[in-house]
This record gives sequence, C-alpha cells and structure tokens, in this order.
Amino acid sequence: MKIREAITKIKAYQAGKPISEVKRELGLDDIIKLASNENPYGCSNLAKIAMKKAVEEINLYPDASNFELKKAIAEELGIKPSMIFCGTGSDLLIRVLCSIFIDAGDEIVMGDISFQRYEDSAKIMGGSVVKVKMKNHHLDVEGMVNAITDKTKIVWFATPNNPTGTIVKKDELLWAIDRIPKDVLIVIDEAYKEYVTDIDYPDSLPLLNNYSNIVILRTFSKAYGLAGLRLGYGIASEEITQYMNSVIGPFDTNLIAQEAGIAALKDKEFLKMIVTKNAEGREYYYKEFNRLGLEYIESQANFVMVNTGVNDIDVFNKLLRKGVIVRPGSLFDMPGWLRVTVGTEEQCERFVKSLEEVLKG
Repeated sequence: MKIREAITKIKAYQAGKPISEVKRELGLDDIIKLASNENPYGCSNLAKIAMKKAVEEINLYPDASNFELKKAIAEELGIKPSMIFCGTGSDLLIRVLCSIFIDAGDEIVMGDISFQRYEDSAKIMGGSVVKVKMKNHHLDVEGMVNAITDKTKIVWFATPNNPTGTIVKKDELLWAIDRIPKDVLIVIDEAYKEYVTDIDYPDSLPLLNNYSNIVILRTFSKAYGLAGLRLGYGIASEEITQYMNSVIGPFDTNLIAQEAGIAALKDKEFLKMIVTKNAEGREYYYKEFNRLGLEYIESQANFVMVNTGVNDIDVFNKLLRKGVIVRPGSLFDMPGWLRVTVGTEEQCERFVKSLEEVLKG
C-alpha cells in the first residue's frame, strides 16, 4: 500500500481539548472550555425549534441544492443564490478550493501566523506554502502581494485573522486586490466577521462585481452558535460557484444544518446580543490584562491572544488542572502566548482568576 508522499508530510490538526477528554484525564467535573472560539451562549431559540422540527424528517436525504438555505443567505446579503455554495464548515470549503485550484508544484501565499487549514489543504494537493512574516501581529498585506510568483494560485486573507484576531483594513484590501494578478484566487476568510466593530473593516461583497477572482468564506459556527452542525458557506462568481458545487458532495450540508441556518438568519436580536456581549468580554480581558501587566493583542474576533511571559504549555497544563481549557500559543508558533475565547461573564472572570493564580505560582 503506497500513501501519497504529500499526505505523509501533513500533521494532524490539533483542535481544542474537548471537555469530555479533560474530565476523563483529570477526573474533574466543573470545566469551562475557552479553547475553540465557540459561542458560549449557544444558538438562537429559533434555530433550536427548527432543528427539532427537522428531526421528524431525518429519514430523508437533505436538499442537495440547498435551495432554501441559499435563498435565505441571498436575501440576507442582497446577492443572487447562484453565487453561494454551502458545505460542512469552512474546513471543507477550504479543502475544496485547494482541490480545484492547486496542482503539485503550485503555491499559496498566507500569513505565517494564520489558520493552519490553508496550509494543510494546499499540501494535500501537493502544493507549496509561502508564509509571509506578520507585521505587528497583522497580516503583512504588502509583503503577501510581493510574495506572489508565477506559481501562486491562491492568496489567503483571514480577516479577522485566527489566531491574532486582527483585520485587513479597507484601504489595505483595496490596494492588494488591484495588484494581485487576475489568475490568482483571492480568498477572504470572514469566519469571525459578525464580531467586528472596527469601522475600517471592508465590505467585501461589492468587490465581487468587479473582481471575478475573489471568494468570500463565512460560517454559522461562530456568532450563530452552530459549530456542532458544521455549516459554512462561500460567495463567489457564478463560474467559481459552479465548480465548487460540482466538487462538494450533494448531501454534505445535512438536513438539520440547513434548517438551523435558515432559522438563525431570522433571529436578529440574538445576533445583536452575541455581538454586544462579545465586545464587553473583550474589554473585560483588556482591563484585566492591563491590571496584570500582560501584553495582549486587541482583537476583532471572539478571542484574545495574551502573552504570559512564561512557558505557555506549562500555563496551559496548570489551567487544565483548574478546569479551564485554553489554547497554548506554541501551537501557532507563538510561544509564551495563550489564545482564550471570550466566554460568558462568569467564564471570563474564572479564567482571569485562574490565570492570575497560575502566574503567581
């Protein structure tokens, strides 16, 4: 049995530790998870009602065309349904994009501290990864544009970027897309878009009218609180969307996910509450980190990176024993740092208290 060489070089993605695993390992009952940027308030009640109703038809295959879901997204965004493709979370869509655009020997360009799945998906196809060093924890947009060669097929702009939480600002994005060759795909990953409060955040949708090489990725996993359903979507030209739909499996977006997504879009008050609570949680972290004298990165997402100044793996393990799950920065090539999700008020307070205890020894 011969495994493709490209596959042998890929490391498995390390997700945030699940609560059940920590319970088994440490025998703890009272655990909070602030490791995977999940919505601590759950999902909309409208989505819950829709999911319960959908269970009655669980014996049937879902609509392979995602007709009603695409229609709901299109109405929400003011675009044509034919510009939308759906799949089991952004992970799948990233992988499909690479399967369409990347051949062996091709290159992608990305920030050196950004979402690992861009790199993994390119390598699966035998592609190479060009990582551009971050600039003050932001994507170096000019550096990324300058790194493009004849081999470049995709440039990845994660905004807000995971794990730093920083954004590509409007002027930066417009400058970049005018300089990126038309045969290079520009992917704008907006998984955390709903949390953004910075007025310089670009409105990417109108760009599709003038640039046929742009793909925008979004998800229901974060602000909408539907991570367990794995529901993501993308927006692109009708030509790119057609290719995406030809590769994505016909039933990849399951019945319950489709119905939940449609319902979630209707609950504007829930989304407004989530965004408000998240902004308050970020500010609380900043205030407490300032009090503790800790460096941090101001975030536009639902997580914050904080520099402990010591071994982050050690801090991570000590926090685990206190029942607090976070992400060690070493996983992102940021030793000493932690990425912590903005939880409920109670969860945020518990994390800060636990961190302070760990750092004081």
